Amino acid sequence: MLLHTGPLRRPIRPLTSFQRQCLHSFRNPRPRPAVLSASVRGRRHTSSDSGEDETGHISTTPNEGIFFFDNLFPVRLNWLTRLPFIDAGTIISAYKKGKSPGIALSDPTAIIHRALPDNLPIKIEAVLPRIREGGAYVKFTHDGGITAEELEGTVKAYLKGKPIKPWFNPFRKVRAFLVKGKPWIEDLYRLPSTRVKVEFLPTSPEASAAELTQETLYSLFRRYGTILEMTSQPSDSKIMPRFAFIDYSHIWFATMAKNCMHGFVLVTEQGGGKTGTLLKIQYEPRARTKWFRDWITGHPRIVLPILAALVAAASVAVFDPIRTWMIRLHITHGLQLDQNQYYQWIRSQVSRGYDYLRFSPKRVEDAGLNAILEDRHSQMQQLQTWLSESVDTFIVVQGPRGAGKKQLVEQALSGQQYRLSIDCKKIQEARGDIKTIDAAAAEVGYRPVFSWLNSFSSLIDLAAMGTIGTKTGLSETLENQLVKIWSNTTNALRALALSQRRKDDRDLNLGDDEWLEAHPEARPIVIIDNFLHKTIEGSTDMVYDKLAEWGANVTTRNIAHVIFLTTDVSFSKSLSKALPDRVFRQISLGDCSPEVAKKVVIRHLDADTVTAQGGEKATPSQLRQDLDELDSVIQVLGGRLTDLEFLARRIQAGESPSSAVKQIIEQSASEILKMYLLDADRTWTPQQAWVLISELADNEELKYNELLLNDMFSKNGSQVLQSLEQAELISILSVNGRPNKIKPGKPVYLSAFQYLTEDEVLRSRQDLSILSQLAAKENTSIQAYEDELQKLAQLPGTPTEVKPRVRYLLGKAAASQEKIVKYEAKMAQLKKVLSQKY
Repeated sequence: MLLHTGPLRRPIRPLTSFQRQCLHSFRNPRPRPAVLSASVRGRRHTSSDSGEDETGHISTTPNEGIFFFDNLFPVRLNWLTRLPFIDAGTIISAYKKGKSPGIALSDPTAIIHRALPDNLPIKIEAVLPRIREGGAYVKFTHDGGITAEELEGTVKAYLKGKPIKPWFNPFRKVRAFLVKGKPWIEDLYRLPSTRVKVEFLPTSPEASAAELTQETLYSLFRRYGTILEMTSQPSDSKIMPRFAFIDYSHIWFATMAKNCMHGFVLVTEQGGGKTGTLLKIQYEPRARTKWFRDWITGHPRIVLPILAALVAAASVAVFDPIRTWMIRLHITHGLQLDQNQYYQWIRSQVSRGYDYLRFSPKRVEDAGLNAILEDRHSQMQQLQTWLSESVDTFIVVQGPRGAGKKQLVEQALSGQQYRLSIDCKKIQEARGDIKTIDAAAAEVGYRPVFSWLNSFSSLIDLAAMGTIGTKTGLSETLENQLVKIWSNTTNALRALALSQRRKDDRDLNLGDDEWLEAHPEARPIVIIDNFLHKTIEGSTDMVYDKLAEWGANVTTRNIAHVIFLTTDVSFSKSLSKALPDRVFRQISLGDCSPEVAKKVVIRHLDADTVTAQGGEKATPSQLRQDLDELDSVIQVLGGRLTDLEFLARRIQAGESPSSAVKQIIEQSASEILKMYLLDADRTWTPQQAWVLISELADNEELKYNELLLNDMFSKNGSQVLQSLEQAELISILSVNGRPNKIKPGKPVYLSAFQYLTEDEVLRSRQDLSILSQLAAKENTSIQAYEDELQKLAQLPGTPTEVKPRVRYLLGKAAASQEKIVKYEAKMAQLKKVLSQKY
């Protein structure tokens, strides 16, 4: 049935005599009438959730009315009812445990009784809580001598004088309004919203409804709260029934309007049309404004650089301290068990008691190495002296591969606490940017490293270039990544150097930079091994340039001493770019003398003593009868440390010195044949390499400038020789900074060259290839002479001025022809050899 639909009244009216009597009697309350409260326990599908008898409505008679009280429950608790083990009854049961009706954390029925005057002539029939909407319906009966509107005014005046504020929202009061429509008590999961949709329906199927104006809607709905906006249905819309949207400023205003005005019939006198208009109200979810997301997606040229800056800032703030700490652990060997003092003590104690327990195999190479280090004692002292001085320049240890550069430096720095070794070979041999970054990070202990993000960011940049025409800035080049790694290493080295400052230091008043300059002994030492090592032809020197720049930075700032180990004699060209105004301190290492070489081999053999037949201790060198050959074989083998160790291992295996050297020479010859003569994909040709091999086999050294006059080196001869020196086939000696002599790259290579030239088939094949190339070159020259002569012959009358040129060209052509004849004669002999021998 429809509730009262009389004329609308304002919420606050002048009090009637009855209302004034009620207000005067608030201080002398009388006993309350009996109250019938509906049970709110049970599951969701109870009468309190879906109306009387599960109909979804509350029936009323002429002497009955309905109040709706809001702000009894937190509206934000709607999500709790979605949980499978919580329903409205559970929440209300929890509220009923509250014993103080002065706060809203108590039984809602008790709160409603407190919100009603004591002498109000009504009888509460039922209380139906609405958890999702934060309020409750109160069905009551009253006498016929008073209207429901007068009771509403009395309750509002009472709540104004004695407000009730909930604990969850102490700034809002409990409000009460008379329900004018026929509420729909549904238990569907429809959450309240600040926007309500008001549909205009006819009161009967055959009647028609009127579309209410915004002015009429305002007069009906403004009493429940502040309205922000009202939106009518477009006039050309075909959607039926007609509707309008009302936007309230707060959600509790919308819940009050919906619960009080749903099912209200607007009569003709109030603008409801001929038969009246029925109002159906429901919550309309507000479309979330996406202006922020739209702005983000609409301005990628602004957003992406800002995002890149934020990512970089986060990386610096979060990961850089971790990376610096990891580098410090790498330098101090904090993560290596072998360097732990407790572990070393335990190992020494166990090894002392049980000789058969060994944590690492004994290195017999150390015995032979000691002989070389004894011979180079003065160079080690010189290196230690340089490290104790405060000179901001590089220390360079140069020598051929296998000369013991690294061993010399490690022995000289055995007492240094902080050392960092960087192997350029591992970095340079890495293929691709990701592998290069990982290799550089591993050398210094830079962790964590997200090298894979660089490829991912590059794909984002590629997509951005195709869409917005510019890069995002998220990806970083290999150069930037390396700079970041070296920068964090600089911070770690500086922290380690300053960690040695003591409170009782006499230079305590100095600043950090001044203290580092005054204490060169406290600086860590950086060893850059295999500097200028190249394994890929045409590879870039960017890694070496960045290492040199970083080394110059830590050296000039007095943060660390930097030692470069290199085999390249032209290292000064690369290092001078980083320190152009410094003179480098250099130690040049070569092959050891025959006396020292013999001592190395013998000490290598005598690393372990054996028992002789008489029961006395004897060394292996004393038991060998063939060691008299060492003097002669060392003259052939040379003084290269790696070759000497190889020789000692072969002798230790049971070979005689002469047999071992023969095997070494043959193995070296095979390496030369494979690396320099058979592989044509190089900056040199096999013919150029064979010219050097054959010439050096006959002469132990060659004149550099004389070799450049050879026809095989007439084009790019200097570059070819530098490439062959880098490949260690030859070594170039310099005088006054210019190339002077050419020698074999290793002493044993001289014997290997002679061994190769003794192979008549190989020599014939290589010479035949050289002669074929020279003959082709002469034929090309003759063709050029003939072309020029033909052009001169076309001149009218053969001028006298061109006759000398003609004679010159004819002479050059005749000389080239003579060379071709000689070449072909030799080629015929070589072909005969190749056809007769295998």
